[in-house]
Amino acid sequence: MSTTAKWRTWLPYAGVVAVVGYCLAPFYWMLVSSLRRTSDIFDTSLLPSPVSFENFGAVFDPSQGFTRALLNSLIVAGITTSLALLLATFTAYAMARLEFRFKRLILTLVIATSMFPVVSIVVPLLQLFTDIGWINTYQAMIVPSMSFALPLAVWNLTTFFRQMPDELEHAAMIDGCTRGQAFRKIIVPLAAPGIFTTAIITFIAAWNEFLIALTMTNKPEMQTAPVAISKFSGATQFETPFGSQMAAGVLVTVPLVVMVLFFQRRIVAGLTAGAAK
Repeated sequence: MSTTAKWRTWLPYAGVVAVVGYCLAPFYWMLVSSLRRTSDIFDTSLLPSPVSFENFGAVFDPSQGFTRALLNSLIVAGITTSLALLLATFTAYAMARLEFRFKRLILTLVIATSMFPVVSIVVPLLQLFTDIGWINTYQAMIVPSMSFALPLAVWNLTTFFRQMPDELEHAAMIDGCTRGQAFRKIIVPLAAPGIFTTAIITFIAAWNEFLIALTMTNKPEMQTAPVAISKFSGATQFETPFGSQMAAGVLVTVPLVVMVLFFQRRIVAGLTAGAAK
């Protein structure tokens, strides 16, 4: 095999390795930094020496309130994902199956709303929620998050429903099902992989949301994990606890990575099999 042919064979693999390395490098450095001692936090070695878990112990110090922040993030992200999926499933099915005027325009507007910068809605929502007494409540974080999670879920599920043949509903209706029964008994089970994938994407987006949670809460007991990490305090007023922040970042990120890796085979297998199976 000539040198040129060898390069062509290995070049795609080299490109994949480079992209993966570029994407994982920040997470690797966060993990390594979280395992360093406070005195070694600015060390530039690739591996921590010695390995220390003092930063993880500092994260769960009661004064930081990180455990409650994790619970708040779970509540906000879980409710946001559940509501978004419930509404998006019906909306996406209607957009994929029904024919009505301005359908393309409506779908364009739906996805366009998710592209608005968060800062553009924070100020008016802050005034509104202050007037109705929603500051420092879960709904003050869930409702704005829905404005971005719902369009994303509708767009993903509409694309998925369009890939499913119309003959599925027609066959079910010939057998005596109504359209609603065909949707509930045939379409929803077959769409489970797409719904599950959308749930993961929506949950991750809601879990990582920062600006809304920072603006709508000023009580430590209502802050979510990203906000709590940004407000970690050091031993002195002017000290920034980089190690604790890195450790908290690992604790926030690892569950998401494990969840995606754990369900990866099921998601991929379901999507590749599709409704034609």
